[in-house]
Amino acid sequence: MSDNKNSKRVSTIILGVAGLTGLWVCAAFVGALHQANWQVGELARQYMAATGMTTPLHTLVDFYTHIKGVEYLICVAFFIAFPMFFKYVNTEPQRISVAK
Repeated sequence: MSDNKNSKRVSTIILGVAGLTGLWVCAAFVGALHQANWQVGELARQYMAATGMTTPLHTLVDFYTHIKGVEYLICVAFFIAFPMFFKYVNTEPQRISVAK
């Protein structure tokens, strides 16, 4: 009986902490949107600029280097995905026998 009470107490504590965390996240998001003049795109741009995900490209060499890096990532993804897809497409269908 005490195990049931303890598990309910722990569940209540976990749900309470999760609820408070969710409330804090919603308040932070609404505050950030208010600061960004209620524009989600501007908020995303500010976030990516603050974390260093985007950098200004001032020269053609900067742009070309960025595009070349993206191209290499696409090539690596293709070289991994294509053999898996080829193996999937070329597998023989398995025969399933039905017992009478």
